[in-house]
Amino acid sequence: MADYCAEIAEAPERLARPEVQKLTPYQSARRIVAAAGGRGDIWLNANESAESVPMALQTERFNRYPEPQPEAVVEAYAAYAGVSTEQILVTRGGDEGIELLVRTFCRPGEDAVLQFPPTYGMYAVSAETNGAKVINLVTAPDRGWVPDAAETAHTLDTRPEVKLVFACSPGNPTGTLIPMGVLRKLAQVAAGRALLVIDEAYIEFSPADTAVDLLKEFPHVVIIRTLSKAFALAGLRCGFLLSSPGVIGMLKKVIAPYPIPSPV
Repeated sequence: MADYCAEIAEAPERLARPEVQKLTPYQSARRIVAAAGGRGDIWLNANESAESVPMALQTERFNRYPEPQPEAVVEAYAAYAGVSTEQILVTRGGDEGIELLVRTFCRPGEDAVLQFPPTYGMYAVSAETNGAKVINLVTAPDRGWVPDAAETAHTLDTRPEVKLVFACSPGNPTGTLIPMGVLRKLAQVAAGRALLVIDEAYIEFSPADTAVDLLKEFPHVVIIRTLSKAFALAGLRCGFLLSSPGVIGMLKKVIAPYPIPSPV
């Protein structure tokens, strides 16, 4: 015991959870370039907007905590997305939404998330960070990078620990849209078993293909949105989760008490 304590005293990072010690972190555009010794200001692999509109802060109330869920933001985005205000949670970018879903619905060491690689890396990072398993159903170009609903149903039948199914449409990094018929089938096979989380970070590039109408039929469907891409506000870190009031209520129990800074 004394030897162990001595080792920890010299390397306290070993106190971190085993999952974190083994974790490969998400490699952002800046991390990748910095690791290669590169420099620059334009990051094509971050999918940032090429244009920026100058903005000025319009508040002098930085001495006060912000509203946990700013009413004006919630109402404006509800009108934009075509949902009720009870169906929206404002988050610090889409990434916080992913993290909140895992923390709220997955028990560490017991539950799992299902994803369809190649896909956005933060689903797996958030799951592994929180001790949830990651199950992969790999898609392929000869199938248009589209998930197979029958394969998903079989996986959910045999792996009841799956609590979240992440489907990215338009896909990152493929750019592929998942047909609405397939998304509906995924929602049907997930009913009573898991939440179907549809990541629409890029939906403004094909707005007619949003799955928001599925929210009217399936209370277990969650949609991730963000202002980072088409709205050119990546630096503000503002995103949204759209779902049924029941799911949003659970997420509100877990989110930080003052998540949205006043300038946002």
